[in-house]
Amino acid sequence: MAKNEIKYLTAIKTEKRAKKFCRFKKYGIKYVDYKDGEFLKKFLNEQGKMLPRRITGNSLKFQRKVSEAVKKARQMAILPYVTDLLK
Repeated sequence: MAKNEIKYLTAIKTEKRAKKFCRFKKYGIKYVDYKDGEFLKKFLNEQGKMLPRRITGNSLKFQRKVSEAVKKARQMAILPYVTDLLK
């Protein structure tokens, strides 16, 4: 066994990520406005695709509302359907 080789009996501790939360429930937002393009951009990636719940932390109820708002905003040309660098 080499002198530089280190073996661990237990797993190395890593930093814990902050717990995800539904920002709508936490801040008391009841309505997702499709006319607010800057707010809806937080739920899109660089290509303009919707981010999943596991990344955004939204609850199912509000993820559905966000997806409907993004679809309406795209229809009204507030948000693009496809883009190269949205953010």
